[in-house]
Amino acid sequence: MTKVLITGATGNVGIAVLAALNKYDHRLELYAGVRDIIVDQEKLAAFNIQTVKFDFLDVATFLPALKDIDLLFLLRPPQISAVKKYFEPLLAAAIQASVKHIVFLSVQGVENSKIIPHHKIEKRIVASKIPYTFLRPAYFMQNFTTNLRNDLVINRMLYLPAGQAKFTLIAVEDIGLVAAKVITEPHNFCNKRYELTNNEVLTFAEMAEIIGRGIGETIRFVSPNLWQFFWHKRQEKMPIMLILVLIMLHYFPRFQKTPKTTPCVQAITGQVPISLGAFVHMNRALLQ
Repeated sequence: MTKVLITGATGNVGIAVLAALNKYDHRLELYAGVRDIIVDQEKLAAFNIQTVKFDFLDVATFLPALKDIDLLFLLRPPQISAVKKYFEPLLAAAIQASVKHIVFLSVQGVENSKIIPHHKIEKRIVASKIPYTFLRPAYFMQNFTTNLRNDLVINRMLYLPAGQAKFTLIAVEDIGLVAAKVITEPHNFCNKRYELTNNEVLTFAEMAEIIGRGIGETIRFVSPNLWQFFWHKRQEKMPIMLILVLIMLHYFPRFQKTPKTTPCVQAITGQVPISLGAFVHMNRALLQ
């Protein structure tokens, strides 16, 4: 039986992957790599998955968690960027444990963004000679129901230094469907890279209009300069690391080419990816 270790299993993407795998009549033996087995086991009670101790910050947990694992679904926690310190030992452990395939959740445009950790991680996975699949999702719609939710719900505003930059979008449900297909049929996706988007390319002003229409409210888009944005978020007690992540996500695209949509989601899953309007309808209660 093929054994699969899923990192980040209790997060938005991890839950979407497990939910999608639940739809398959697969023969996989699933393991969630978690920091706290007791607490996280409860979070994953709805899924047919076992838990093992795995902590990105504790290199000693890598090899025991990877023992007898055939496929590793690798999701980088946003707060961990030290590739040499953590991901090189992880890949060394994967080689030692004879892992046969790595599915890595990367990011769209990673090949042109050498400053982000995903770029270095992809390079190291390729160098490891372990067969891989790179999933490169666009901008997560779930940002509107998590990191950006307070501004939307309390201030009826998207406050981001994105200017007029255009973004492609993806819902984690679609990422989950793609990942589940790859995990259950890795031989069909060996050493390939897929950019995952829906069929829209939008500015944040256009996104604000779609969200507002979906919830029956007027949503403003305000694009501050970097200092204003940083100060505003620190006043909200947002951690500096998260502020820097938001700047990387929303400010840097102003100086890059407009990303393109791809047919990968529908080609792999057979389903049309979720539109922003549909996402807002699905999550209307969270956004009002």
